[in-house]
Amino acid sequence: MSVLPESLLRRLDVPGPRYTSYPTADRMVEAFGAAEYAQALQQRAQGAMVGGTTPLSVYVHVPFCESVCYYCACNKVITRHHERSREYLDALAIEMDLHAAVLGRHQAVSQVHLGGGSPTFLSDEELGALMQDLRRSFKIVAGAEISIEVDPRTASPERLARIAGLGFNRVSFGVQDFDPDVQKAVHRVQSHDSVRELMLQARALGFESINADLIYGLPRQTPESFERTIAQIAELRPDRIAMYAYAHLPQRFKPQRRIERSDLPLPEQRVRMLGNAISALIDAGYVYIGMDHFALPNDALAVAKRQGRLHRNFQGYSTQPDADLVALGVSSIGRMGATYSQNAKTLPEYYDALRQGNFAVVRGMALTRDDLVRRAVIMALMCQGRVEFESIELAHLIKMHEYFASELESLQPLVEGGLVEISDEAIQVTPSGWFYVRGVAMVFDRYLRADQVRERFSKII
Repeated sequence: MSVLPESLLRRLDVPGPRYTSYPTADRMVEAFGAAEYAQALQQRAQGAMVGGTTPLSVYVHVPFCESVCYYCACNKVITRHHERSREYLDALAIEMDLHAAVLGRHQAVSQVHLGGGSPTFLSDEELGALMQDLRRSFKIVAGAEISIEVDPRTASPERLARIAGLGFNRVSFGVQDFDPDVQKAVHRVQSHDSVRELMLQARALGFESINADLIYGLPRQTPESFERTIAQIAELRPDRIAMYAYAHLPQRFKPQRRIERSDLPLPEQRVRMLGNAISALIDAGYVYIGMDHFALPNDALAVAKRQGRLHRNFQGYSTQPDADLVALGVSSIGRMGATYSQNAKTLPEYYDALRQGNFAVVRGMALTRDDLVRRAVIMALMCQGRVEFESIELAHLIKMHEYFASELESLQPLVEGGLVEISDEAIQVTPSGWFYVRGVAMVFDRYLRADQVRERFSKII
């Protein structure tokens, strides 16, 4: 796979969505609330009674962290008072009960993910209680993916063993960067040796997949320093690597105000970081999955891509088929049928709704027919890099060349740039185009085309 030249990367580096969903989460409205969400759950329950449904995915957001990382854009609560997690776990149990009351207990679940914040803020006993509540409310099927995000600063090899004992079979380590100066600049100091020890233990424990998160574009990063981090992470051989671009939006995310803009790498340096990292990881034997994800050839994600079974949800790329997603916890975003929803973003608001016996959903949306058509096209681009016209036309009763006439015309500059190929039967993203797949998908985003306001998004590169 060839890497785009720096000149082209710079030209393509514009703000745009990551498309973990379409429409994107910022399009949700407050007119869709708890009542509408309950109705979507009821429709799923009725569907299960008449013809069966696919297994659920479940996401649990744990917002607590002991200290703030200055780059962070997640919904989080910074505290050293671990007793606060007890009230939160009680609220999660209520939320699970509300779901079970509508869906029925023991709905099949094929995917569970604990994210945050820092799920490992919870003690082993609390994690055990949370998993027990999940198993009481849902039926986690054999072979389910059960994953947890781990802050290496809050874990030890012994703790990983206890986490594995609770049934977790996938683990993701937040690494970001190994350079000491960068770590100090973002207030997240953790040694290479400690991360190495945890990855070795995770492998020895038989975790099915080990992921490492990296970020490029952080303060005090240079192309040379990030190249060293890439070499170190490649040597550790995690099964998957997620490499995100840092988006400096201090007006939206308060912790980022502690970062000096003058410490941030220049745009041309970011481009070099990306190009060098992609080349180095491919040379190290990783498969470029799409956008900012890499996997070893035998990892399930790489296998799914080869077989055309790759999917995308609010957590990113997935091997699981499209599934309804139950989102538990403050600020969590879920999908139920043709609807998206998000819980309250503050703990008081979240707790108050549940104590009143209501779902904590405060905004959402019901997808239109046009949304569903465009979602199918965008997800095909993001996951397979190819849109088969016939499959879209049969599923949605449209004619691609008529329905998307203006979009196909807008793709012509990308065709001329060698990023996309268009035939009578399909749109095909080229090997070089994979690095710009978000930009290809943006052409089909009706909301983005309508308002052209993109400052809310990170840059594509």
